[in-house]
Order: sequence, then C-alpha cells, then structure tokens
Amino acid sequence: MKIKIKQNILMEHLNYAIKGISNKNLIPILNCIKFELTNEGLFLMSTDNDISIKTFIDKKDIEEIEELGNIVVSGRYIYDIVKKLPNDIINIEEVMDSKIYIYTQSSSFNLNCNSVNDYPILELEESRNPIILDKKVFKNIINQTIFATSTQESRPVLTGINFKIENNILDCTATDSYRLANKKLKIDTNIEELINIIIPTRNLNEIIRLIDEEDGKVEIHIFSNKVIFKFDSIIVMSKLINGTYPDTSKLIPETFNTIIKVKLSELYNAIDRASLLTSESDKNTIKLQIKDNKILLSSNIPEIGNVEEKVDILDSNNLDIKIAFSSKYMMDALKSLDCDYINLQFNGEIKPIIIKNPDSNDLTQLILPIRTY
Repeated sequence: MKIKIKQNILMEHLNYAIKGISNKNLIPILNCIKFELTNEGLFLMSTDNDISIKTFIDKKDIEEIEELGNIVVSGRYIYDIVKKLPNDIINIEEVMDSKIYIYTQSSSFNLNCNSVNDYPILELEESRNPIILDKKVFKNIINQTIFATSTQESRPVLTGINFKIENNILDCTATDSYRLANKKLKIDTNIEELINIIIPTRNLNEIIRLIDEEDGKVEIHIFSNKVIFKFDSIIVMSKLINGTYPDTSKLIPETFNTIIKVKLSELYNAIDRASLLTSESDKNTIKLQIKDNKILLSSNIPEIGNVEEKVDILDSNNLDIKIAFSSKYMMDALKSLDCDYINLQFNGEIKPIIIKNPDSNDLTQLILPIRTY
C-alpha cells in the first residue's frame, strides 16, 4: 500500500474510526485500525466486537494512489501521529518486515503492523427494507431519551434504548426504574413485522457524535443480533442487548387528578436555583407544593440553609398537591422538551409525575416521586 493524502482529510476519518476502539480491550488486534486501499478510495475500519465503524475516503479526495493494499496498525498511535502532523500532504507507505513508513517533508515515523489475516471480518451488509430517518430527527430521538437509561450492569436490558416498531410507529423507550423517557414517531417505511430490539447506550452515544448537523438521512438496517446505521460516508454496526425489555406501556396513566401548565424556562430556572441546596446523598430532593395558583419549590441542607422559589401557574384544574422529586431527574426531563410551555400531570404524592408538551403527544417524560410528605 502506498498513498499520498492531505492531513486534514485523513484526520477527519481517523476521528470517526477511533471511536470504534475501546481503551479497555485486552485483545491487541481490536486496538487497531484497518486501512484498505482500493481503486475506489480508502476504507478505514475499527471494531471492539461490540461496535464496528467503517468510513470511506473517495479517490477524488486522495492526492495520489500509488499502490493498492491493506494494512492493520495500532489505532491510537497512528491517530496521535497524524493529529500532530502539519496540515500538509502525508505519505503512507508499506515497507518490508510488516512496517509502515509515514512521512512529510519534515517528519517521519515507522510503525509496526499487525497481520491483516488476524483482523476480524466485519459483516456490514444491508437489509432489504431499511428504516430511513432525517439525521436531525434521529439525533433528536436519542437525545430526548438516552439520559434515562440505566448505568447499572445488574439489569443489562435497561442499559440501552428499546426500539419497537409496530403499525409504522417507531416507539423508543429508556428507563432506569426511577424515571422513563418515551418518544413516538410515525415512519414512512412500511415495516410489516414487529420489531423489538435494545441498542446499547454507549454505542448510540458514539453514533450521534458521528452524525453532523448537515442535512441528510440515516439508514437503519435491523437484524436479529445487530443493527447497522449508514449515513454520509460512514457505516456503524452495533450489537444488540439480549433479553426482554419490560413492558412500560402501563406505567403512563391516561387520566390525572391534577394538571398544571407552566412556562418551561421559568420552572427549569427555579429548579436549577433550588437544586443549589440539595445533596446527592439525599437524591437531590426538591419539594413541590401547589398553592394559590403558584408552584412553591423548596429544598434545604440542614447544616447549610434552605431555599424557596415561586413559579406562576398559567392554567390548572385547581387541585392542590404536595410532592417531592429529584431535581436532577426533573431538569434532565425538562431539557429534552423543545417547547415554551409544559404540562405537569399528577395522581397524588406517591404516583409518577408526567411531563409533556401540551401541544404534542409524541414525547413523554416520567419521574417517580420521592416520599417525604
């Protein structure tokens, strides 16, 4: 393999490929990036067996292809080398004794290569009927739900987002047993079979970091044990979490005793200030009381002090309530809503709090209260 390529172009794609490498991996070959130079251009591939990334540099973006071939080289070292080289043309040349020679006009490096035959074969095939979403829509779905996933490996199925498709409705749910985020979206793709999969949080985080803000589409190819995402010049494969996701559909009530409408920014800022006098050991607890058409928010740390905030209620059914909740969980939920006003919905001090956009039913946030009253 022998190639001349601009530093900034190679670096852009190394930034994609490096995300498929885990620093914790004990298998040396999985800490490598595979370079595959063809007549069409240069492919970069990485995998840690849980997530795989393949990115492509078209030949029109390469200065010169002198000799085709494949190499497998330490991902971290080639990433760091190229990152520190000046924005100029880089020469990469495979030399004898399983080495590559990387050089510019003023710098040169020799790196040992691994055997190409030892690198795993990445099965990145396409399904017959992919789901196609706008990139911004897909990122929005993930950002509105992913924060509610669990970090506890004791229940692996809760460490991912549950994607269900039935009757052309994409239903995405995340929960850690204390809160829940649910997003529904009608899709254009006609999916006849029921789809019910769990995609790991870590992999979804890497995918949305790879998706830029430019207009474009994401293709989602779903298989029994993996899911493949295609966008721009990038293909990402994620393994799925085995197991059955809990049925959360019955957790969200259809009727409520108390419904209040407030301005989202005012409520968020008041909770943000009140959270200054909460502690993690006390679950960042804030008390909420509805009285005289106002929300009263209060919190305290006995050895430090206390705080009280008031928020105007714009509309309600005039039923008072006292309830407590985690300020962190409530702020996470409020940040996910892209609207000016929200409805807070209650069925008593020990029943879940539901947060919704009053003008849309596609996103539901649920928080379990904390018993203090």
